[in-house]
Amino acid sequence: MDSYTLATIVLLGSFVLLMIVRVPVAFCLLLSAVFSAMAAGQGLSTLVQQMVKGVDNFSLLAIPFFIAMGEIMGVGGISSKIVDFANLLVGRFRGGLAYVNCLDSMFFGGISGSAVADVSSLGAVVVPMMVQQGYDEDFAVGLTVVSACQGVLIPPSHNMVIYALAAGIGGAIGDLFIGGVIPGMLLGFSLMVLTYFYARKYNFPRCEPVPKGQRMKIVINAFFPMLTLVIIMGGVAAGIFTATESAAVACAYTFFLTYVFFRSAKWNTLGTVLRNTLKTLAIVLTLIASAKAFAYMMTLLRIPDAMTTALIGITDNKYLLLLIINALLLVLGCFMDMAPLILIMTPILLPVVTSPTIGMDPVHFGIMLIFNLAMGLCTPPVGSALFVGCAIGKTPIERTSVKMLPMYFTMLTVLMLVTFVPDITLWLVRVVNG
Repeated sequence: MDSYTLATIVLLGSFVLLMIVRVPVAFCLLLSAVFSAMAAGQGLSTLVQQMVKGVDNFSLLAIPFFIAMGEIMGVGGISSKIVDFANLLVGRFRGGLAYVNCLDSMFFGGISGSAVADVSSLGAVVVPMMVQQGYDEDFAVGLTVVSACQGVLIPPSHNMVIYALAAGIGGAIGDLFIGGVIPGMLLGFSLMVLTYFYARKYNFPRCEPVPKGQRMKIVINAFFPMLTLVIIMGGVAAGIFTATESAAVACAYTFFLTYVFFRSAKWNTLGTVLRNTLKTLAIVLTLIASAKAFAYMMTLLRIPDAMTTALIGITDNKYLLLLIINALLLVLGCFMDMAPLILIMTPILLPVVTSPTIGMDPVHFGIMLIFNLAMGLCTPPVGSALFVGCAIGKTPIERTSVKMLPMYFTMLTVLMLVTFVPDITLWLVRVVNG
């Protein structure tokens, strides 16, 4: 057995073993890379250089701004303004509050960029309202969790920034933002179609009509927070900002909106916002640095090449290959969080999907990958959005997961459309880019 074969076994074997004994993912990546480098006779200083290189990227500055923006919106209670606006639009229909749940996630997802933030902010408002109106509590929690997955597809999404860096297409972050708009909205509208059938079957109630005197106030209160999405998307699409610059401007705007314009948060909450932002950022950057070392060892050992050869060796039918890749990602998403999986799987699968056999656009693959892993956020046993939703609704995960099966099927249907109809992702990108 040559040293590279031994190093490959050490890299993958130690990673799996460390995961089994529940070592944090960042340390699993780093330690397995170190053990593999030692087995291959590589100097550890090279790994350190790769880790520094992994976080020494201007595009990464977008991440802390997006995280801070979500935290500021959270402490400012912006979610209630979004809920009121969604209620004004669709609350009058039968099952109106369920439609509101889908629609406010679409709006708020375009502000926070985080499924977990969506569930924790909107869920705390909408789930008790739905239960009070007589909705089944498991349905209320499940719909909140699944609709929140729009938050990682509709920009801004720091996961798209992570994917762009892992894929080596940092200049295409704006294209990823634009590409995620239609798939995210398609997911939201599909859940609203499912809600329509639920509403007819279970005779869901309508919301109380909004008094005419309050309608304009609700529109104005929601208009200013939703301008955040216009700043990000409009700025990037028009070429006024880079993705990083748009994140900084949007963060400053949400700060002004929350602390000065609405005055919906006290100044002493700013310390909590900064502390939570730094904690999340530390986790993300540690993952990126460790994953860069891990990816370097995979490239050195030619694991992506071997994976490409193995998958194409199974079949040369691109549709079957895409189904296999989707199934792999869906299974992995049930057991690992999104960010580490993006960092691990992108260097492995990107050469496969961009090979002549499949010929997939990297932006299209990025949206497909993130959609896949978004489903993992709402599936047991590791679905973080599911955990938060069940904690808010005080429902058992097992019972709620069973109630969510039609929602999972809806998500899977939309995922297949996104996978096999590239224009769902790429049409708007082409229109914006001219």
